[in-house]
Amino acid sequence: MTTLPSPLLLVGCGKMGGALLERWLDHGLAATTVTVVEPHEETAAALRERYNLTVLSSPSEISETPQAVVFAVKPQMMEDTLPPYAGLAGGGAEGPLFISIAAGRSIESLARHLGSDAAIIRAMPNTPAAIGQGMTVACASASVSDAQRDLAAGLFTTVGAFAWVDSEELLDPVTAVSGSGPAYVFLMAECLAQAGVAAGLDEDLAHRLARATVSGSGALLGRADETAAELRKNVTSPGGTTEAALDVLMAEPGLQSLLTEAVAAAAARARQFSS
Repeated sequence: MTTLPSPLLLVGCGKMGGALLERWLDHGLAATTVTVVEPHEETAAALRERYNLTVLSSPSEISETPQAVVFAVKPQMMEDTLPPYAGLAGGGAEGPLFISIAAGRSIESLARHLGSDAAIIRAMPNTPAAIGQGMTVACASASVSDAQRDLAAGLFTTVGAFAWVDSEELLDPVTAVSGSGPAYVFLMAECLAQAGVAAGLDEDLAHRLARATVSGSGALLGRADETAAELRKNVTSPGGTTEAALDVLMAEPGLQSLLTEAVAAAAARARQFSS
């Protein structure tokens, strides 16, 4: 049985924070044990109405020490967000578990505000977490106990697949591949639809074809035992239409070169947030 932290404090409830919260509540986390810090009053009011949970406008209103604190704010906001939460840190297992999903923000940069012995986990989920099909990779500081690692794993396995990495440096390429990756897939669907229109298809039909093809292929890949390369070869008949298209996509510089360059750019930007 999955163990979820209680009480839980969620700092920020935008698209990703809201998606995670909904999945956690669906998996048995009681709304009465969750507190959200959300300064935007419109968002806060919607959360209270939908989930009947406690929503605070400021961390100064926190009345009890949570078992876990999840920071779901943008990387650029972390410097201003973190300092008020230093008072919650008791050091390692004596204080709450701090989990950050902010891209690029290193454990060291978090510890500067929360304390050198604070139990900190950096995690990178992606947007398919909203439907329970996400991928999350995490790295823990030395102060994180085995029980706290289990709590973090419990939170993220409710929203999809989960893995640990020992080296924090790997979280930047993880961010570039799976964190940003859904946008690459959506761009492919967008481009495929536009190509269909250019080939003479009605715009609505082209978008339906692209959406169904990308989502169906993703579902097949998720269920298949074969690798992506093997599935590609299964679709490709020698001398056929698919081979003609792949000759274009796989020529140099082709899709592989572009994606390699794109992932490198995203990883470099993630590293910039670490300072």
